Amino acid sequence: VKVAPGSEDTECMVLSLKNPAIHVGKIRNLLSDGSHHLIVYRTSDTEEKLTPYDCQPFVDTLDPSKGSPLMITQKHDDTLTLPDSVAFSLDPNQMIRLEVHFINATANALDMQATTTFIPIADKDFKYEADFLFLGDPDINIPASSSHTLGPVFLPLGKLLPELVGEAKFFAITGHEHQWGTRVKVDLVTDANDTGISVYDPPNWSWSEPATVYQDPPFVVPDGGGFRFSCSWNNTSDKDVKFGESANDEMCFFWAYYYPSKGAFVCAHTDQVPGGFDLCCPGNALCSKIFN
Repeated sequence: VKVAPGSEDTECMVLSLKNPAIHVGKIRNLLSDGSHHLIVYRTSDTEEKLTPYDCQPFVDTLDPSKGSPLMITQKHDDTLTLPDSVAFSLDPNQMIRLEVHFINATANALDMQATTTFIPIADKDFKYEADFLFLGDPDINIPASSSHTLGPVFLPLGKLLPELVGEAKFFAITGHEHQWGTRVKVDLVTDANDTGISVYDPPNWSWSEPATVYQDPPFVVPDGGGFRFSCSWNNTSDKDVKFGESANDEMCFFWAYYYPSKGAFVCAHTDQVPGGFDLCCPGNALCSKIFN
């Protein structure tokens, strides 16, 4: 895609891999300058769209009937390596959507490129289907010319997704903020009062090249437990910054890869509902109100 100077947009492509049935044990994504993030989806589309078109970012993370994310990348060179015997299964002639959010802050046009490569494992080596949780808090309000931390926020995964508790094995976590981000911290906790075990707190945090932290061995969420997380920013601009999809807005999210699959979900805490509210999407009527 040719990106005009000073422009920001999200564009997608839909294509068939024209593949036999395979189990993907590794995904490598490459992003050129100008790319903010790339999301790779399995999708239920039936027609290819080989010319990039305007699309809404993140929207199909909330509707598994339309598709489910396999990997989100913000780094220029990012490889997700699944544990032995764990993979994403792709049907024959699997339809894939590539969603790229790009921004060109320079004075010159950029040729922006993004590619994804699927590396399969042998059928005999496959045992567990992998999947994906996207977790965070949209209640962001960072005053101009100030540092700010949201949280710590407790997400009671044992209450929201009890089918994952004690069984789902989490093997990798990646944090996500925009340009003012300075830290994403995630702890595994037994309840809201637990001091917890740190599972994500990379040193020298870089919002544009966020580290993926692998868990070896993978961990499970204890009964009644969940994740406690916080996000920090340093807003050096002269404007207040709130939640939004633009690179000029901010986000406080992390995504966690796990197996065996019970589905892909977006989970969040919000205080937009009096008394606070926790939810996972799909499955709640408030999902569209909170994330749009």
